[in-house]
Amino acid sequence: MDQEMDAEQRPTGTLDETAHRPFPLPDRAWTMTQNWNDLLFAHWPIAPATIAALIPPGLDLDTFDDFAWVGVVPFWMDGIRHRIPGRAGRDLAIPMVETFPELNLRTYVRSRLTGRAGVFFFSLDAASLLAVIGARTIFHLPYYFANMVRETAADGTVRYKSRRLLTSGDVSFQATYRGLGRPADAIPSQPGTLEHFLTERYCLFTSFRGRILVGNIHHKPWPLEAAEAEIRTNRIAPAHGLVLPSRPPVLHFSRRLQVYIWPLEADGSV
Repeated sequence: MDQEMDAEQRPTGTLDETAHRPFPLPDRAWTMTQNWNDLLFAHWPIAPATIAALIPPGLDLDTFDDFAWVGVVPFWMDGIRHRIPGRAGRDLAIPMVETFPELNLRTYVRSRLTGRAGVFFFSLDAASLLAVIGARTIFHLPYYFANMVRETAADGTVRYKSRRLLTSGDVSFQATYRGLGRPADAIPSQPGTLEHFLTERYCLFTSFRGRILVGNIHHKPWPLEAAEAEIRTNRIAPAHGLVLPSRPPVLHFSRRLQVYIWPLEADGSV
């Protein structure tokens, strides 16, 4: 059933907790909310010069310890709701029935105009064709349709497979991973640490027709755990011109987080 709300009314909970944000929430209304589940953050340090050409003009690589960082992040989402403006100052939050895996390949950047730090995606694979079409059309993000399987065992172990469809070559990913703590033990990262740099990001950037666009996001601080993973296949990065180092990745895990997403705006307008 559609859920009706005042346009000025913000849901309690996630949107009430903002002290951790590096910049204020947008003044305009959010457009979508979703839950992200069973996330593995797998990151590799890379010399900035080796990937600088893959970043569009208007953005600079954000670095930690003089390295750029490339992440592969598998997870699955549910609780998707789209917010549609209604009559008489009331909005509709329309729940979507889809639950599907997603896999993104990302790095971290800063806007040359505002200095704000955010995420830049090289690719995002999703098992929902509707989500792929919508994200490409509305958010101008490089989404790809993929055949994906995600299974979570009783002990929390996640088995994850993805193979991109409607494209040439083998663009696939396969891994088994799990968090090493208890949900009650998961804690937010501290500013200045690597895990904070890799996870606490509150906007994304994309390029469309020569313009840099920014999309604000909001969530509570990531409840992180240590993680272990066996990544059997990772052909996502090479498909986008990235050569990952042979060293093991830095791993983090998070079980679940609610996320709010705002419409895209021209960089510098927020």
